[in-house]
Amino acid sequence: MKGWGRHLILILAPPLAALLIRLTRRTMRLQHVGRETVDGLHQAGRAYVHAFWHGHMFLMPYSYSGRRIAILISEHHDGELIARTMRLFGHASIRGSATSGGAAALRRVVRALRDGCDIGFTPDGPRGPRHRAQMGAVMAASLSGAPIVPVAFSASRKKVLRSWDRFIVPLPFSRGVFVYGDPIEVPPRAAAGALEAARAQLEQRLADLTCRAEEVAAGASTAATTLGPRRV
Repeated sequence: MKGWGRHLILILAPPLAALLIRLTRRTMRLQHVGRETVDGLHQAGRAYVHAFWHGHMFLMPYSYSGRRIAILISEHHDGELIARTMRLFGHASIRGSATSGGAAALRRVVRALRDGCDIGFTPDGPRGPRHRAQMGAVMAASLSGAPIVPVAFSASRKKVLRSWDRFIVPLPFSRGVFVYGDPIEVPPRAAAGALEAARAQLEQRLADLTCRAEEVAAGASTAATTLGPRRV
C-alpha cells in the first residue's frame, strides 16, 4: 500500500504543482532586475550556471529566458517530484549531487555545460544548511569554464513555509521580483583556496541579491523589465 501510495503521488503531484505555479504566475506582475546579464551570455553563446536558493524555487521556471536548461536535482523522493514538475515546464534534469561523493553527477553537469546547456543549481540544496552555499556550483564552473549567475526572488505578499529552507510561496495578485547578479568567473581547475573564495563570493552575492529582491518587492524603485499577468 505504501508503494502504491508513493506511486500515486508521483503521478498526481507534479501536474497539480505545475498548475498551481502557472495559476499563481498568471495573477502576478513580475519584474526582472538585471536580466541583461544572462541575455548577454545567451547572445555570446556562453552556457552558464543559474544559481538560486532552494527556498526561492517556486517561480524559478519564469526566471529563465534561454533555450535549454537542465536542473541538478537530488535522487531522493522529493527530488523525483521536482524533476517531474520541471519537465512540465520544458526543463530537463540531471539527477544526483555535485558534492558529497556525487562525482558522476558533477561529470554530467560539466559535460552539459560544455555542450552549451545552461545548468540550474540550488547551492544550499537539497537539505541545507539554509543559505549556505556548497561547493558544487563552483566546482562545475571551474571545470567547465562557465560563469555562475546568482539569482534571487521575493514577492510583495508571500507565505513562508516552516520547512528547513523557509520555502517562499508568493500569494496571488502580488508583485514578484527576480534580481540577477553579475557573473562569477571561477579560475579553470582552481586550487582549494580559490574554490573556497568563489564559494564564499557566491554565498554573499546571493545574500545581497535576496535583500535587494525583498526591497524591490516592498516597493523600492529600480530599473527593471516588468511583465504583467499572462497566459502560460
